[in-house]
Amino acid sequence: MKRRRRDADHVHHDRWLVSYADFVTLLFALFVVLFASSHHDKKTIETVSSAVRNGFQEMGAFSSSNGVPDLSPSDMATTARISPAKNGAAGIDVVELQRKLHQALGKEIQRQEIVMRMTPEGFVISLHELGFFNSGEATLQPGAAEKIMRIASVLMQYGLNMRVEGHSDDVPIHNAEFDSNWDLSTARAMAVAKMLLSESGVDPKLMSVAGYGQYQPAASNDTPEGRRANRRVDIVVVSANKPPAPPAP
Repeated sequence: MKRRRRDADHVHHDRWLVSYADFVTLLFALFVVLFASSHHDKKTIETVSSAVRNGFQEMGAFSSSNGVPDLSPSDMATTARISPAKNGAAGIDVVELQRKLHQALGKEIQRQEIVMRMTPEGFVISLHELGFFNSGEATLQPGAAEKIMRIASVLMQYGLNMRVEGHSDDVPIHNAEFDSNWDLSTARAMAVAKMLLSESGVDPKLMSVAGYGQYQPAASNDTPEGRRANRRVDIVVVSANKPPAPPAP
């Protein structure tokens, strides 16, 4: 009787905490993946996922002994990159558009002559001054027209409305040709627009032109790098009117 009573005294009634802890761990992992899926920086995603995974491994959360599959950082990064392909504002497959532009402009993108980004207004293709214009001028450099035509060859596969925007840094300009950065930025936007219209066959009904001078900078004008980034012409894809054209036979 004494032994039976002693055994009853050592019965543990909190075994449920083990299952509860596993559930909380998995729930935390779920929210980490959901958080990562809202960010598209691959390097950052892999860094965060690797740190989380290492922390879970130290706790034994991702070991095979508890029945939870071992997720690698690349698996979590791949999951985080899954997002809707259609952009609501532009109505186009932005991922596919980026892929085609990279194929057509790989060298220029590597040299930072062309930069692509997504904004609330639409998909933006930035043509930096380097590779397209000489300082203080609005005449296209030799070879710049061919680059613009390659951009147009991709954009013309879609029924895209686009706005060509000229931008500058905040260094004042006043010469025989331009009274201000506003004049310079508008003239550069017109040079790109004319090339798209006359040489590339873009429908003029789908295009508008604007000059913003230094008043919509992409970076700070406090550094040389920032000023270089601000001297640009942006091709902003704002909508699509028809599906992509079928490939040529």
